[in-house]
Amino acid sequence: MKKGSFLLLLTALIWGMAFVAQSVAMDSIGPWTFTCVRSFVAGFTLLVLIPFIDHAPKPTVKKDTAMLVKGGILCGLCLTGASMFQQAGIVSTTVGKAGFITALYVVLVPVFSLFLGKKMEKKMWLSIILAVAGLYFLCMKDSFSLSSGDTLVMICAVMFAFHILVIDYFSPHVDGIRMSCIQFFACGIICFVGMFLFEEPSLSSLVNAAVPILYAGILSSGAGYTMQIVGQRDTDPSLASLLLSLESVFAVIGGFLILHQALTIRELFGCLLSFGAVLLAELPIERLFRKRALHE
Repeated sequence: MKKGSFLLLLTALIWGMAFVAQSVAMDSIGPWTFTCVRSFVAGFTLLVLIPFIDHAPKPTVKKDTAMLVKGGILCGLCLTGASMFQQAGIVSTTVGKAGFITALYVVLVPVFSLFLGKKMEKKMWLSIILAVAGLYFLCMKDSFSLSSGDTLVMICAVMFAFHILVIDYFSPHVDGIRMSCIQFFACGIICFVGMFLFEEPSLSSLVNAAVPILYAGILSSGAGYTMQIVGQRDTDPSLASLLLSLESVFAVIGGFLILHQALTIRELFGCLLSFGAVLLAELPIERLFRKRALHE
């Protein structure tokens, strides 16, 4: 497995485990407050780490401040939109349906990529079909019918797809750590306005949610989204979306290990299909067939 793919897989693991933190935090604070504070925590965490990261060996990129700021702000806008539409949609739909619809960015990314002139290997389409089937068995417990909440979550999936494509465009040309830092401050500022418009934050509520906020801010946001940007530098966006969709699988596994929630046969089957989709995408099948054809 390439370094980029490994970083994206690790990102999916961190995000999946973060569902527990997000669930606990919602008992004390609202979604605008949670997203605002976690984003600022992530941004300031990266600000502290950037001087140390600069001394580590890394690929050299052309310094283009305008492109860096533009990429960071666009990423921040996509991230804010995705987070808020998802949270608004969850209010009037089931968690399972929300998880399944959100993860449909695994289909949207390659479809959008076609319009951008990107070609994709045939095996990737099979991998995507397997991933969607796995996500269906993993997330869906009820009959599938669209409600107003489902529509909002679908917009969230579109925003996450745009987020992946924006990163794919900017990450090869700018410093990924700095772009991630700008992304969080952009998201934090937008949510800061929403926090006071739609919610009534208090110091006591923030203290009660301190642990999940720190986990979400430092690990899920600071580490996770930064590894996504760095990992996508050398990874096809369709493969990146496939790897990141394992977030749902790791969320179920996290519920089993941490919250002692039982895994059903249906969920296990969904996990196997999703992991199988990633393995198929990572295997150099077409390259092996070409080599065999040359030897014959």
